[in-house]
Amino acid sequence: MTIFSLLARKSGVLKRNPVQLHILEENVACMASYAKYAEHKTLECIRNIGISAHIDSGKTTLTERILFYTGRIAEMHEVKGKDNIGATMDSMELERQRGITIQSAATYTLWKDHNINIIDTPGHVDFTVEVERALRVLDGAILVLCAVGGVQSQTLTVNRQMKRYNVPCLAFINKLDRMGANPNRVLSQMRSKLGHNAAFLQLPIGLENETKGLVDLIKQKAVYFDGQFGEVVREDEIPRDMRSESEDKRQELIEHVSNVDEILGEMFLEEKIPNEGDIMAAIRRACLHRTFTPVLVGSALKNKGVQPLLNAVISYLPNPGEVENIALCENEGQETEKLVLRPERSKAHPFVGLAFKLEGGKFGQLTYLRCYQGMLLKGDHLYNVRTRKKVRVPRLVRLHSTEMEDVSEIYAGDIFALFGIDCASGDTFVTDAKVNLTMESMYIPDPVVSMSIMPANSKDRDNFSKAVARFTKEDPTFQFSYDSDNKETIVSGMGELHLEIYAQRMEREYGCPVHLGKPKVAFRETLAAPCQFDYLHKKQSGGAGQYARVTGIMEPLPPHQNTVLEFVDETIGTNVPKQFVPGVERGFRLMAQRGLLSGNKLSGIRFRLQDGAHHIVDSSELAFMLAAQGAVKEVFESGIWQILEPIMAVEVTAPEEFQGTVIGQLNKRHGIITGTDGLAAWFTLHAEVPLNDMFGYASELRSSTQGKGEFSMEYSRYSPVMPELQDALIQHYQESQGITQQQKKKKN
Repeated sequence: MTIFSLLARKSGVLKRNPVQLHILEENVACMASYAKYAEHKTLECIRNIGISAHIDSGKTTLTERILFYTGRIAEMHEVKGKDNIGATMDSMELERQRGITIQSAATYTLWKDHNINIIDTPGHVDFTVEVERALRVLDGAILVLCAVGGVQSQTLTVNRQMKRYNVPCLAFINKLDRMGANPNRVLSQMRSKLGHNAAFLQLPIGLENETKGLVDLIKQKAVYFDGQFGEVVREDEIPRDMRSESEDKRQELIEHVSNVDEILGEMFLEEKIPNEGDIMAAIRRACLHRTFTPVLVGSALKNKGVQPLLNAVISYLPNPGEVENIALCENEGQETEKLVLRPERSKAHPFVGLAFKLEGGKFGQLTYLRCYQGMLLKGDHLYNVRTRKKVRVPRLVRLHSTEMEDVSEIYAGDIFALFGIDCASGDTFVTDAKVNLTMESMYIPDPVVSMSIMPANSKDRDNFSKAVARFTKEDPTFQFSYDSDNKETIVSGMGELHLEIYAQRMEREYGCPVHLGKPKVAFRETLAAPCQFDYLHKKQSGGAGQYARVTGIMEPLPPHQNTVLEFVDETIGTNVPKQFVPGVERGFRLMAQRGLLSGNKLSGIRFRLQDGAHHIVDSSELAFMLAAQGAVKEVFESGIWQILEPIMAVEVTAPEEFQGTVIGQLNKRHGIITGTDGLAAWFTLHAEVPLNDMFGYASELRSSTQGKGEFSMEYSRYSPVMPELQDALIQHYQESQGITQQQKKKKN
């Protein structure tokens, strides 16, 4: 009996139909002992990729097809879970019910003797941190675009994230079978909106209901996907009516690549005709340098174009050895040094790994790691560079959604998970305690929405505490605090859906139903004009006294920096001794936690310390901290202040007949229309709307468009609020402070 037969019998695959057995027989046989197989893998045969896109572009459906064609799963299931099973990568019950991805999920598979690690990420803006940490550890990505929607709001965000981490990508224009599909328009948007030097590698043969296959411009062949599940890939001659267009698009592809690749550029200038190998090699070089984006087409739902996409992943995206990963070497008394890690699959160099995601489970904390250098064996000891704690590795696993496979060793370039290790997201692990290397962590956006939360039953407080502790550790954008003034517990996140999902998870996973209060927007306070300060803090009432004087200027930062705080030490001489300057900064940042105008945080301010005075005996860091706090209060009284609010980039898609209604709704919500796109009988509206005015918009849009309208939004910037809203916020804060003062008097 073959290895495949044994494995198939164990997993129940032999009950499947012959087509599925044929697919599995080709690919799954080599998975019988994955750990042993991976041991002999060279770096050239490994790909770490992510699948990212705007919500509802087909990421999870595409991943399901990839797993099926590579033999990783025996059956395909749909995202919505109508058969009560749902897609493999949507393992959470809430994901299957809502038809959206909430948590990124990892898996691995094999295609043409290459090991492909895949992370399927959410598309909703509320879960954008999942995309951030996935792209931080991946070497390449597939940017999925809808053939109808094109470049949408979250596509722009994902594109920025890829640029931030310098991740090469392929573009896959999905949903060619949908009414109104127009891949040429999507390509045009990629060039204009995303700034990509992009060109087609394939052309669709027919669109919408007429989708039959695609034309491979490099091989100059038509490709069809036969069989019940599109598993049989058949090449044929290009249809006559597409030959002229194919020639033009092939020439366009060569020109776009020649502009960024010297070798192909020279051939182009010398009028040499490049062959298939020349073009593919040039595309790979340009793609690795992020100077060219190959564009592929297909329909994941209709099983078309997935196998050529897998071939493109192997042909054009980098292996771990082609990506430069930097670690910071920090030694006491020396400058921080940057070191390039060596991703060799051996013990020649010490192990270095980055924890990029935490997940609570029935076996304790599951920590996802990426190995950047060296190798790790089961039973080895790891050191957390941040805490310097030593831990033993009791179990090493590879992940396939929620399923786990134990392995005995891990090599550079692998993505894996550990159990029972207490750490934070972004921690670096090494096996040699003498190695003091730290990987750069990922970017974490600030929360924009806050809501009060409390358990429905007082007896559930223990479970509530456990749930909050777990979720805040897993998700750095989900934050928890206690408002002592209003006596409320506050949770903050990236949007209403974000907080709503966690509330539902508390009830489902911890049996703790909760009540969420009205959403609160994260307003900010800032200066409208520079203001000087000169504050003397003096306290002498017996014993050791306090003396500190600070002078300088507080000024607003430019609008594009109005979410940060800056402290600048401009002192010259010894009037303010250098050991007391950190106290001044601490005092400024403490005051910035709660403004005196509306009780919100300060942002967009630069505190310039220019001079001051100290006493040889009575001055201390505490005295200068109190002086800085007094200076900020002084500026509150004499300066001109304004309140900022988050502005969201909103994208609304609805049938054309409702365009006037939608525009009217956004105008009522103080929105500014920035652009419109029309396609067939639908329109897409782009606007900038204050987040404070967006609450309840989902139900209003659905009711006014007969349930056909959809919208998405993402954070854009902070901007000054309307004068009437500022007055209302100040009045509300003053009233709440007045009540608080009365409560304090009663207690006394």
